[in-house]
Amino acid sequence: MKRNMIIFGTILVVLVVGLTFVVNYQNSQKTEENPYGKEDLKQGTIEQLDDPNYQNQILPDELREEIDSGEPVTVYFYSPDCVHCQNTTPDLVPLAQDKNVDMKKLNLLEFEEQWQEYQIEATPTLVHFENGEEQARIVGAQEVSAFENFFDKEVTASE
Repeated sequence: MKRNMIIFGTILVVLVVGLTFVVNYQNSQKTEENPYGKEDLKQGTIEQLDDPNYQNQILPDELREEIDSGEPVTVYFYSPDCVHCQNTTPDLVPLAQDKNVDMKKLNLLEFEEQWQEYQIEATPTLVHFENGEEQARIVGAQEVSAFENFFDKEVTASE
């Protein structure tokens, strides 16, 4: 009986170690050429790397340069772990594409200092910048029509 428990325990430990190795290996393969310029990504971000809704990422330095250039830029501030973002993104991304809006995405889970930099109080937050300044903002989970109005009135109307 005691011998069976030792064998069972050993098998369980080997399985857990093997599973941990496989998951870590898969994550390292996924993150090799990621758009974040970081090696150590959080799991929520890793899970979204191949999702077409989470492409067109912008890094904090790139965003600062775009804003400072004075050119219009629309940024979707989100977190992969945010349930509201997970529900909003699949509607928002196709809408932006339909409206021909080059909506950049900034992952706040990976770049936490950006919460304060852009006074983000909740996710999701969509901000439109022009002439180096914020022109409009919409915060939180909204109906698709609210985002459509935002694009029409604040983003595409100025083009």
